[in-house]
Amino acid sequence: MADSIAYKILKEHLVEGKLEKNREIGIRIDQTLTQDATGTLAYLQLEALGINRVRTELSVSYVDHNTLQNGFENADDHRYLQSAAARFGVWFSRPGNGICHQVHLERFGVPGKTLLGSDSHTPTAGGLGMLGIGAGGLDVAVAMGGGLFYLNTPEVLKVHLIGRFSPWAGAKDIILEILRRLTVKGGIGKIIEYGGPGLAGLTVPERATITNMGAELGATSSLFPSDDLTRNYLNSQGRKEQWRMIEADQGAEYDQEITIDLNKLEPMAAAPHSPDAVKPVREFEKIKVDQVAVGSCTNGSYDDLRLLAEIMKGQVVHPDVSLVVAPGSRQVYLNLAREGIIESLIASGARILETACGPCIGVGQAPPSGGISVRTFNRNFPGRSGTADARVYLAGPAVAAAAALTGSLTDPRELGDFPVIPNPPEPFIDERMIIKPPEDGNSVEIIRGPNIKPLPVNDKLPDRLKLTVLLVAGDNITTDHIMPGGSKVLPLRSNIEALSKYAFSSLDQDFARRARESGGGSIVAGENYGQGSSREHAALVPMYLGVKIVLAKSFARIHRANLVNFGILPLVFSNQADYDRLSVGDDLVIEGLMKQLESENITIICKNDHSKINAAHGLTPRQLAIVRAGGLLNYTRVDKS
Repeated sequence: MADSIAYKILKEHLVEGKLEKNREIGIRIDQTLTQDATGTLAYLQLEALGINRVRTELSVSYVDHNTLQNGFENADDHRYLQSAAARFGVWFSRPGNGICHQVHLERFGVPGKTLLGSDSHTPTAGGLGMLGIGAGGLDVAVAMGGGLFYLNTPEVLKVHLIGRFSPWAGAKDIILEILRRLTVKGGIGKIIEYGGPGLAGLTVPERATITNMGAELGATSSLFPSDDLTRNYLNSQGRKEQWRMIEADQGAEYDQEITIDLNKLEPMAAAPHSPDAVKPVREFEKIKVDQVAVGSCTNGSYDDLRLLAEIMKGQVVHPDVSLVVAPGSRQVYLNLAREGIIESLIASGARILETACGPCIGVGQAPPSGGISVRTFNRNFPGRSGTADARVYLAGPAVAAAAALTGSLTDPRELGDFPVIPNPPEPFIDERMIIKPPEDGNSVEIIRGPNIKPLPVNDKLPDRLKLTVLLVAGDNITTDHIMPGGSKVLPLRSNIEALSKYAFSSLDQDFARRARESGGGSIVAGENYGQGSSREHAALVPMYLGVKIVLAKSFARIHRANLVNFGILPLVFSNQADYDRLSVGDDLVIEGLMKQLESENITIICKNDHSKINAAHGLTPRQLAIVRAGGLLNYTRVDKS
C-alpha cells in the first residue's frame, strides 16, 4: 500500500488501535518538550504520577516564556524546572538559550521520530520530517513516564507546491495563503503534508515557519519530507548521523489536496484579530503603523533576521515606529553577532530583545493604546499583545521591514529590487547553555519556591449534575480568552488558586466570583471552542472553579483533550439552535449520567422551562473512563494500582 509520510510515521509508532478514520489510536512517543509556562505543572504532574525517571528516548525542558523577572515567581519556577530536569533525567535548556521550537529544530529534532510537546506550536519540528504534536502538559507527563499518546486517526491533507517564489514573497506567505483558503478550523482532525516540485526552493527554517503556523489551522500536525535539503541542514548542525530520508510513496492517497503556485504568491498579511483574516498586502490601505516586531518561533531564524537586516541596511526606522527584534535562539543570536548583522540592525534603529517568546505572549513590548503592530508572529488574538485595544497584523519579515521603513503597512515590492542575500556561512554551534541530566538523579533535591502550590485534583464525576450556566460565549473562543497570558498572569501558572482569579477575565470580569459562589456550573460556547494555545490551565482552572461540563457547537482538538484530562465533560449540541436558548444563570440538570454515557446522546433538562436539550459526547471508551474517574491523573493512578 502506498503511504503518505504521516501514515509511515504513524505506522512505525502505532501500539494500540487501527489506522482507520475516526478510530482512536495510541502511539509511542520518542521525544517530549516542555516550556516554562506549561512545564512547571507538567513536572508537578510527573511527580504526582510517581514516575522516578523519564522513559522516552529524549525529553527537554525549555525556559523561554516566563523570562521577565519582575518578581521572584519566574526565577523560582526556573530553579524548580532545572532541579526537576536533573531529578527525572531531562535535558535543560537554560533561560537565554532560545525558544523551544527553534532550539529543538537545531539541536534535537530527528526525521521520522515522534515529538509530543506542551506547546501548540510543537509541529514546528515537521519542518525536519518529524511528527510533532502539541498537547496538554498532563498528556506530556504521561508520555514522559512511558505512556502512549492517544488521538483519533487523522485525515491527511496534501499541499502540492509548484513553481518558485517571485521576489519579495516567502514561506510566511504560503501558510497565510493556506489560512486564507481553509480558515482557523480547516485543519481540525488533519495532518497537513507538503509535497511537489516547489519543495526544492524551501530551506528547513522556511519549512518550519510553515509547520509552526499549521497550529493556527487547528491541525494535529504538519509535515515536510526529509530530503537532501534536510540532510544539508542536519550536516550544518553537526548531526548528519541523525538524517534519514522520508518521503511519500508514489501513488499515496490523500483525503484532500490543494495546490499552491509559488510563482503567483505575493506578500500577504493577516488582519486583526484572526490569523485567517488574510489578503494580499497590496489590498490593504496604507495603515499607519506604530510598532514592528520581528522574531518569535515562527520567523526568528538566521535567514529571517538576515533578510530584515539586508532590507534595512543603510536606512533608519521611520520616526513614528518602534522596531523590536527577538532572535529565535542563542545560536541565531551568536551567528548574527559574529557576522556584524546585529550591529547593522542596531544601526538601523532596531531594539534587540532577549531570545525568548516575549512580545508574542504579551510579555514586554506591548503596543501603545489603540496602536497598530505588524508582527512576524503566529497569533493576533485580541489582547494577546498585552494591549487590549491594539490591532496586530501578521506578516513575513519582508512586509515587516517595509512597515518599519515607511511607517505604514506597505507592499515590500514598492521598496524596489529584492536585496541580494549572500549564502550564509556554516553556523557556529555552542551547546553550553543546554545541561545534560546526570545518569542517576535520585540524590537531586527538587527546589520549590513559595509560589509553587500543590496540584489540585478533581473528584469523580457524579451521577447527577445540577449546574448553573456560568458563561455564554461566542465562536472561536481562544485559550487566551479562557486563561490569559502576559507578564501579570503567566508567573502564576504553578499557583492555580491565584491564577483562577483571572479566568475568562477578558470576557467577564465577574466569572471567577460567580463560579465560586455557584459551587459548580457549566460553560456554553459556539464553534471551535478552545482554539489556540495548548495551555491546560484553560481546563484546569475551570475544573478548580467547579465547572463540570462545557456545552459547545464544536471544540478545538487540544482543548477538548485537556477538558477530558481534567474530568470536564465536553458536549456538543445535537441541535445548534439550542445554543440561542441558553443564558447566564440558567439552571441545568443531568440525571442518571453514568447510564446516559453508555450511549452517544446526553439529555439535559433546562429547569427554567423544563425543556430538553440534546447533546453528544463523542468520547471513546478510554476517554469516558477518564472523565468518570475525574481526570487522567486519577485514571492513571487507578490504572497503575
